[in-house]
Amino acid sequence: MNTSVISRAPNQSVSLADRLIRVHIDLWLMLLLLVLGVVGLLVQYSASGHSMAVVLNQAERLGIGFAVMIVAAQAPPEFYRAAAPWLYGFGVVMLVAVLVLGDHAKGAQRWLDLGVLRFQPSEILKLAMPMAVAAWLHTRTLPPKISTILITLAIIGGPTVLIAMQPDLGTAMLVLAAGVLALYFGGLGIRWILMVIAAMAAAAPLLWLKLHDYQKNRVLTFLDPERDPLGTGYHITQSKIAIGSGGLFGKGWLAGTQAKLDFLPESHTDFIFAVYSEELGLLGEAVLMALYAAIVGRGLYIALRGQDSFQRLLAGSLAMTFFIYVFINMGMVIGLLPVVGVPLPLVSFGGTSAVTLLAGFGMLMSVYTHRKLLSN
Repeated sequence: MNTSVISRAPNQSVSLADRLIRVHIDLWLMLLLLVLGVVGLLVQYSASGHSMAVVLNQAERLGIGFAVMIVAAQAPPEFYRAAAPWLYGFGVVMLVAVLVLGDHAKGAQRWLDLGVLRFQPSEILKLAMPMAVAAWLHTRTLPPKISTILITLAIIGGPTVLIAMQPDLGTAMLVLAAGVLALYFGGLGIRWILMVIAAMAAAAPLLWLKLHDYQKNRVLTFLDPERDPLGTGYHITQSKIAIGSGGLFGKGWLAGTQAKLDFLPESHTDFIFAVYSEELGLLGEAVLMALYAAIVGRGLYIALRGQDSFQRLLAGSLAMTFFIYVFINMGMVIGLLPVVGVPLPLVSFGGTSAVTLLAGFGMLMSVYTHRKLLSN
C-alpha cells in the first residue's frame, strides 16, 4: 500500500500552496483575515486617540487568535466531530455555573472566575453549538425528519435561553444563529422557518415582559431614536452623525472628529464602524464590506468542498455566523437594528471574540486542507 500522501519526482519543486496544505493552512483565507486584522489596527489607532498602547494590546490579542487558528487547523474534522458533544456539554455546565456563581458586572452575570482564569462561558457555545448540531445531523437522514428537527431545536434552545438569562442578548442571538444555520444547511424547509418566525412573533409580548428596563429602552430607542437624544438615543444619534459626515470619500484617516472629541461613545468597540465610515466614507465602507464578503465567500466555498455532511454543515454555519456578526454590528450602528453589543469582527477592540472567531476559521481550514490531502 502506498502510504505517501503526495508523490513527486526528486527534482520537482514544491509550491507554497502545497507547503501550506501540509501544515493545514488555507492561503487565501489567511491573507484575507490578515488584511482585515491590519485594517482593524489602523482604525483602532485613530479611534483610541493615536494610542500605541491600545494598538499593541489589540495586536497581541490578534496574535493569540491567529496562533489558536493555526493550531485548530491542524486537527482533522473527525476530531471536531468526536469532540462536539463533550464541548457542548461542558459549555452548558459552565453556563449553569455562571447563573449560580458568576461575577456581576454592569447589571449582568456573564463571567466565571476560576481564580487563575476568568472567562465568559458563552463564548464556548459559539463554537460548540454549530459543532454539536452538525455532529447530530451527520448521523441522521437529511433532510431531517420532524423528530430530528424538534430534538435539534431543543439542542439549540437550551443554551440560548441560558445565555439570554445572563442577560446577553447579543451572544444569545449569535449562538441561536449558529445552530439554526447548521440546521438550515441540513435541509430545514421554508415551512419550518416560517413557523419559527410566527412563534417568535406570537411570543413577543411575553418576551417584552421578561426584558430588563435597559433592554426595553434599547428597543424603544431603535423604534424612535429621537425620543431621548441626550439619553438612551445618544449613541445611535452620534453614530449616524459620524457616518453621514463622512460622505463619499471621508474626512481622511486620523481626521475624524466624532471620536476624537468624545462625541461618539464606545468608539473603539461596538461603534468602531462609525469611526471608520467618518474617516473613509462610503467608498471605504464598500471596500470593507467587499473584504468581509470575500471571507464569507471563501468560507462557503470550503463548505461546498466538505467531504461529508458534518464538514459541510459545520463550515457553512461558521461562515454564515461570521456574516451575522457583520450584519448585526453594522445594522445597529446605522440604526437598522437595536443595539445589542455585538462587535465588528476583527476590527472592534476585544480579545475573547477575536480568538473565538479565529478558532472557527481554523476549523474551516481543517475542513479544506485535510480534504485536499486526501484527494491528492
